[in-house]
Amino acid sequence: MMGPMDWFWVGAAFGLGWLANRLGWPPLVGYLGAGFVFWGLGQEAGPLLENLAEIGVLLLLFTVGLKLRFASLVRREVLGVGGLHLIAFALLVGLLAMGIGLSSQAALFVGIGLAFSSTVLAVKLLDDRSELNTFHGRIAVGILVLQDLVAIGLMAYAGVKNPTPWALLLLALPLLRPVVGFVLERSGHEELLLLYGLGLALGGASLAQHLGVSPELGALLMGAALAGHPQTAELSRTLWGLRETFLVAFFLQIGAMGLPSNQHLPLAAGLVLLLPLKAGLFFFLLVGFGLRARTAFVSSIALTSYSEFALITSVAAVEGELLPASLSQTISLAVALSLALAAPLNRAVHRLYQRYEPLLLRFERKGRHADDEPTSLEGAEWLVVGMGRTGGAAYKMLTGKGHKVLGLDADEGKLEAHRSKKRNVRYGDAEDPELWERLDLTGLKGVLLTLPDLEAKLRAAEGLRRRGFEGIVAATSYHREEDPQLQAAGVTLISRPFAEAGERLAERALGLNPLEEAEEEKTST
Repeated sequence: MMGPMDWFWVGAAFGLGWLANRLGWPPLVGYLGAGFVFWGLGQEAGPLLENLAEIGVLLLLFTVGLKLRFASLVRREVLGVGGLHLIAFALLVGLLAMGIGLSSQAALFVGIGLAFSSTVLAVKLLDDRSELNTFHGRIAVGILVLQDLVAIGLMAYAGVKNPTPWALLLLALPLLRPVVGFVLERSGHEELLLLYGLGLALGGASLAQHLGVSPELGALLMGAALAGHPQTAELSRTLWGLRETFLVAFFLQIGAMGLPSNQHLPLAAGLVLLLPLKAGLFFFLLVGFGLRARTAFVSSIALTSYSEFALITSVAAVEGELLPASLSQTISLAVALSLALAAPLNRAVHRLYQRYEPLLLRFERKGRHADDEPTSLEGAEWLVVGMGRTGGAAYKMLTGKGHKVLGLDADEGKLEAHRSKKRNVRYGDAEDPELWERLDLTGLKGVLLTLPDLEAKLRAAEGLRRRGFEGIVAATSYHREEDPQLQAAGVTLISRPFAEAGERLAERALGLNPLEEAEEEKTST
């Protein structure tokens, strides 16, 4: 039953989340603050908050699984960078922990625990910017999954999770794809689809828990069993609101863990000061493995935080009498502060790269990179940036009229779908200033920006105008308040898809614009 304090949790989360948003920070900073406020008032997180937080994390990892490609986990950049960073940072923190008097075993738990990055935060922030399926998004998620697997092993060693021999059955979850896919296709598009997705996430988590494995891994693998299914995008969108609401409880719960004693506050501050070192190590390893400076920078910022797994492993060490209880609270404060700092840092990551680009490029290795972007239009007259539904329809119409078109997108899944239809598409991230600096615009008549993210459209338009491009720059706009920003950035033509769809439907109803062949409706998503 809901207690009176549960209402105050919701009110405080909304109030401080709204205030953080007004100050230019992501709302989750306010949620963390609300947790600290309630801890200061002597209130503890109740069962309702804990249950909601757990469901939120499970839904998040389930939706990550829906977009997961196992090929991205075995990339040399993921295994090499993820493994080397984990070893190097864990050794460094472990040595520092031994320097303050901890035993070697306790230092191991602290070092490895703090080497992990927050999966919840990184995935949420990448998803908010529609970058989960970009090249750098896949690299970051791959490293996070690798870390999570190590975390599960560490918890098993600590006695928190004792996998049974049957735990290997979880690897067989992808074999359920025909069955779960069959039911998914017959679950409709509304509440049944929502319930089915929730049931899959909780079912995978429950199965893993009974096998002695982290329920988070079970939810992730259950989602991965459906990865690539045509209806996963709709399922992910359907779960989005529920997932975001429950994740508020997770951030409240982190803040509610409270502050350590005054004598341990300097230690918490010291741990926070290690974050730039953590980010720098990621950056240099990623560059060393042959990625471009921008990919390395954006990925390293996404991974610059301490993980919720650090809390779990520290609690395990306290229960095993390896760590004093006060140190666990110190780690919880360091984790909370790292999340609060990482959120605004990630929001500004593209502006930061643009500011420090000349310096960062000095560390980039010469030669060909796995994430190289095009420098030539290959004779195209029109450039479509963002090959989703709108961009795909625009591409098809232009090519149908005999124009040469090049499509750009940072989502490898969309690129593969369009390439299977023999369309001229290339990898390109609209927010990357290097793309617009190096792309030869000779012969280009116009650019269509059909991206969902406003920031990406603004950066693309600004990059084109800096190059002196005088052709048409058209962009989609989903909110009228976006229009002045797009016009100021150099957009000359604005399309409002929702409003225009209604107008076109009315035209067809009046017989003014007859419906074309059904083939038009097959435009790739």
